Amino acid sequence: MIKGFSEETQPLTEYERKVILPIILEGLKTKIGKANAVTNKYIISRLRDGYKIDAARLRKIINHIRTNDLLPGLIATSEGYFLATTESELLEYEESLKGREEAIKAVRLSIARQRRILYEDAHKPKQGTLF
Repeated sequence: MIKGFSEETQPLTEYERKVILPIILEGLKTKIGKANAVTNKYIISRLRDGYKIDAARLRKIINHIRTNDLLPGLIATSEGYFLATTESELLEYEESLKGREEAIKAVRLSIARQRRILYEDAHKPKQGTLF
């Protein structure tokens, strides 16, 4: 679980594993190639009438599918989710993920530095002062 996002990042519920996951897997199996991509919003709209699911939990299910190799090659672009048809599509997506990973790390390191500036360094005596 990710702190501050406990509901969105909790493990899949039994309902999600047994009911929603199989439906998502069946649907995504048909989305071969970028031309057949499907958005999170579209999936939610198709399931909303009969199933309990929101966008955050759908992303969690997609994450589960990817991290457990349930649909090898499942990637996403601004057009939506689809199964890659070439190694170059997978490599491009992998590079995109690396870039996002590096951007998140840069923000984390900046926040750690700012915390030290604001809270740790604030308690140190300033050079040249007695108090």
